[in-house]
Amino acid sequence: MCVIIVKQHNNTIATEILKNASRINADGLGIVWLDTYDITYHKSSDYMLLNTKRPFIAHFRYATIGKVGISNTHPFQCGEQKNEYLMMNGHIHGLGNIEKCDSKVLAEALGKVPRHSWKQELAKYKTVRFLSVNVRNRQFQIYNRDLWTFKDGVWYSKTNIIQEHVVAVYGTLKKDHNNYYNYLSDSQFLGSGVTKDKYPLIVQGLPYLVNKKGIGHNVNVDVFKVSADTFASLDRLEGHPNWYKREMISINMADGTTKTAWVYFNPIHVKPSDTFHKSYEQQRYVPQQKFNVGYKPQRTFHNRWSAFEDTKPYCTSCYHDLKKIGTWHECKACGEMYTQAEVDRLIY
Repeated sequence: MCVIIVKQHNNTIATEILKNASRINADGLGIVWLDTYDITYHKSSDYMLLNTKRPFIAHFRYATIGKVGISNTHPFQCGEQKNEYLMMNGHIHGLGNIEKCDSKVLAEALGKVPRHSWKQELAKYKTVRFLSVNVRNRQFQIYNRDLWTFKDGVWYSKTNIIQEHVVAVYGTLKKDHNNYYNYLSDSQFLGSGVTKDKYPLIVQGLPYLVNKKGIGHNVNVDVFKVSADTFASLDRLEGHPNWYKREMISINMADGTTKTAWVYFNPIHVKPSDTFHKSYEQQRYVPQQKFNVGYKPQRTFHNRWSAFEDTKPYCTSCYHDLKKIGTWHECKACGEMYTQAEVDRLIY
C-alpha cells in the first residue's frame, strides 16, 4: 500500500527494486528532485526515471481510496501553504472518498495547522509513514521514522519492494493457486522449473514434499523472489522450523538455468505404500469482479491510469488479510478491527 523512497546521495538503486515498486504500486509516481526541489508527476511505469544518480524522494501509489490519476498522485500541497507538500504511506480511517484520496484530504487539513504542530499532529497516526517537503527552504522531514527502513544509504517506508530471498513452492502457494493470492501475488515470479534431484511428493488432501533425495520424481515447482516480510510470513504459514523445515536445494528452471532456492520439507516418514507425484495442481483461480474468501485477486498492472480495480481488504496497519467476525472484520495478525463501511471502502 504505497511506498516512499528517499535517496539523498549520488548512489543508485537497483533496477529490480524500482521495477518492484512500480509493479506493486501501479497507481502513480510523484518525484521530488532533491538537487532542485522540483516536483514532477508520472505513471508508475515511468520508474526508470529513478535509475539515476540524482538525489530524489519518490512516492509510488497503491490506490485504496480515491480515483487513480494525476490528481491523487503524491506529494500534495498542504492547503494554502504553497511551499509545503506531504507524502503518505498508509491509510487513515474516515478520510477520503471516491474522488479524493485520504492523503490529499489530510494534506489540505494540515495546511490549516501551525507548521510547528505538524509533528504532533502526524504522530496521532502511529502506523502511518509521512514525509513533508518544503520546496522553498529545500528541506524535508520524515515522520514516524521508527517505521522506516534504512538500507544501503536509502530510506524506504516499506521493504516489500526489496525482494532478495528465492523460494520454490510446489503446493497451494504455486502461481494462481489459492495461497498464492494470500502470500505471493506481490512477489517477483521468476518462472517454473523442477527440482534438480528427485524427491517424494505425497498428496494426502494437501501436498507434502519429503527431504529424501533420490526417491520419487523431479518435482514441478514455481520460483519466486520474496521480501524479508513475505519470507517471515511463509515461515509462519509452514511452521518453520518446528513443523515444516526449509532447506536450500537446486532447481532446474524452464529457461535452462539453475537456481538455488529455499523449499519447505515436511518431516513425515515415507511408507512403501505411498504414491509419489511429480506435480500438485489445483484448478487455476481466475479473479472475478468480487473477491472470494480465501483468495486475493491478482492486480492487473496495465492500463491502470484511468481505472480503479477491486482488491481484497487488508489491514492498513500491518497489511495482513482480514477475517470477518460477525459485523466486524479483524486483522489476522495484529487484531485491529474494521467496520463493514471501512472494509467496503478498502474494496471499492
